[in-house]
Amino acid sequence: MLVRVSLGLVVLFLSISYAAFEATARIHYDRIKTGNPNSNSNISSLAGIEFPDHMSFNAVSSSTSTNGFSCLNDDDDGSKKIVKLHLNQRQIDSKTEPKSSVLESTMRDSIRIQALHTRVIEKKNQNAVSRLNKQSSLKPAIEKATAPESYTDGFSGQLVATLESGVSLGSGEYFIDVFIGTPPKHFSLILDTGSDLNWIQCVPCQDCFEQTGPYYDPNESSSYRNISCQDPRCNLVSPPDPPLPCKTENQTCPYYYWYGDSSNTTGDFAVETFTVNLTSNGNSEFKPVENVMFGCGHWNRGLFHGAAGLLGLGRGPLSFASQLQSLYGHSFSYCLVDRNSDTNVSSKLILGEDKALLNHPNLNFTSLLTGKENSVDTFYYVQIKSILVGGDILPIPEETWRLSTDGTGGTIVDSGTTLSYFADPTYKIIKEAFVNKTKGYPLLKDFPILNPCYNVSGIENVELPDFGIEFLDGAVWNFPVENYFIWLEDDVVCLAILGTPRSALSIIGNYQQQNFHILYDTKESRLGYAPMKCADV
Repeated sequence: MLVRVSLGLVVLFLSISYAAFEATARIHYDRIKTGNPNSNSNISSLAGIEFPDHMSFNAVSSSTSTNGFSCLNDDDDGSKKIVKLHLNQRQIDSKTEPKSSVLESTMRDSIRIQALHTRVIEKKNQNAVSRLNKQSSLKPAIEKATAPESYTDGFSGQLVATLESGVSLGSGEYFIDVFIGTPPKHFSLILDTGSDLNWIQCVPCQDCFEQTGPYYDPNESSSYRNISCQDPRCNLVSPPDPPLPCKTENQTCPYYYWYGDSSNTTGDFAVETFTVNLTSNGNSEFKPVENVMFGCGHWNRGLFHGAAGLLGLGRGPLSFASQLQSLYGHSFSYCLVDRNSDTNVSSKLILGEDKALLNHPNLNFTSLLTGKENSVDTFYYVQIKSILVGGDILPIPEETWRLSTDGTGGTIVDSGTTLSYFADPTYKIIKEAFVNKTKGYPLLKDFPILNPCYNVSGIENVELPDFGIEFLDGAVWNFPVENYFIWLEDDVVCLAILGTPRSALSIIGNYQQQNFHILYDTKESRLGYAPMKCADV
């Protein structure tokens, strides 16, 4: 049975000259100041976007006495606490027409998919591990610098955060509330499993996009510290092209991060204290986490509507999840409520082991692909074997799912893409299967973007074919119909799956993930998924 679900996504398409921006950013890079990297006054005049970046090499630590926050310890039974972060849902603009919203959201998705594909084939933002492997002499320094003795006992806790649907801000992404600096100040960041670098718009903001609330000002935080260009950690971020010479120890570490379209970020690589909500045995309290690496951006361009920046949850070493592994372990999960839920109901991001999820009777796992030199270390790749529509396995060529030697192809699970996309010929085969198996509803042939669409006027319970994904290891992910069909008008329902060109990435987007608790376990290299009413998590 299909539940009426609408997708109110308003996306503003910004046409920006990439070449002009890059040239201007380089001019400001040439003006980077030098000074003490541990001084708040050493803020470069560089105008650029900065993404708050977190490191995976156990670089973060819990504070023992910051603003009254005590250090975090294991529970009496030795078990880890978790950190749970809430993702609140904002009210959808009632004036937004679903048809126009979907059209604009698919445009936004198209730009993102182009960006992801270009990052693969052009090796943009080359992963940090590759850069370190090319500079093997730096590895001992980094390992020593990021595994201090005080972290060896671990940071016991589970982080639970609230996630917020970005539909009211014209975005199909989810937003997360974070507290940055000392004293801590609130910022809303986009949650993205397809990126590693964390960043936030910073004062002085020479060229920034509009955000909700004030910009982050490092001068107002006593815990902000720039990273020197001679610090081994500077090699974890992508430098401007061509790289600037590092002349003195006090020179700041500049970075430039490119998202494939005209979205990019330029700024200073730094460390800061992030305050998180720690949950243990049903109790929660705020705790500061020190030395979190992030980008402080002064030049920011792109489709980041309303957000203050981006929180990366990718698989690379710079992501928020990777940096906090020493604190909560090697797993995180989220549960996304559907976009028509009450605005008081929130989605959740959980950093740490969630025992309730692990004990869920319908929790299934499939393997995450690792160790492939042609893959991007940021992405969470899964290996699809076949697609099922109406219980039948579709005749999709096996090579369609393979990751090619040049890095193209393959399938990723991505929180930053709204709908799901399958590379041709898969999408055409899926679409034809639904057309052949859907009976009794007039097919609408003049509807834009989504296809097929049906007139279901006067029908209370709409019956549509089942849809599922079978993975190479035998796991099967079956979806409720409201996760792959969408109501665009009172009497019109459409398939919420689209296609990408042959050899491009296939993507399982956040619309298809709604009301599933999704678990990313990097230690065991597996993806878990359990059907759940996410409002109850």
